[in-house]
Amino acid sequence: MRTILITNDDGVHSEGIAALAQALAPLGTIVVVAPLSEASAIGHALTLARPLRLETVRDGVYGVDGTPTDCVNVAVTHVLRRKPDLIVSGINKGFNLGDDVTYSGTVAGALEGALLGVASIAVSAERRGSEFDFPVAARAAAAMAGIVLDRGLPKWTLLNVNVPFGANRGFRVTVQAKRNHVTMVDERHDPRGRPYYWIEEGQNRWEPHDRSDYQAVIDGYVSLTPLQPDMTACDALSHIEALAPATEEPVGGR
Repeated sequence: MRTILITNDDGVHSEGIAALAQALAPLGTIVVVAPLSEASAIGHALTLARPLRLETVRDGVYGVDGTPTDCVNVAVTHVLRRKPDLIVSGINKGFNLGDDVTYSGTVAGALEGALLGVASIAVSAERRGSEFDFPVAARAAAAMAGIVLDRGLPKWTLLNVNVPFGANRGFRVTVQAKRNHVTMVDERHDPRGRPYYWIEEGQNRWEPHDRSDYQAVIDGYVSLTPLQPDMTACDALSHIEALAPATEEPVGGR
């Protein structure tokens, strides 16, 4: 029987992770290891400055007082004590499109899986007000999980899946969208008049691209974007080579 590890960044008690576990159950043995509390927008953070606690929520479901990346590592080393056949992270409350993947704890859970050499999928569902269509997103996740279990993914590759609300038109393979992003930071004052700041949702202007993940979900498709940990800007290598000093002398050498 194949083993599937599920994590997320919305917390072990999230509706999304429960829907995901139920949808994936026919595919193998499900083990859930997720943050005890919400860890959204935490990116690929790893907890190093304090110990982590592992709690049994119920049979096959565990909580860690840390990040999604912590959860994957604790699961592999102390819950499963081996690598699973598949890691699925989600279902996230809201899309993870374009460069939002760099902030996403959901995507980071799958990224950690890819770094460990495990086929990994991140799944996110569109937010409509305060509502999410988790059943539709879970069915899309199960369809892709079954395919990935049977056929695998290229080494060091994870799959970022974004599912629009309600009925969709099927799957579309996509690239990350690009946008002009302005972060909103609201300044407020405490009762003593000292300023403090809230980082709000940013303003986005997405660049047009027929194959982007953003365009896919706008068109009603489930977006499938292959991602990789290697962030080398290969197109810029020749430019940086031209900028680099021509000398072979060590920097700071005498």
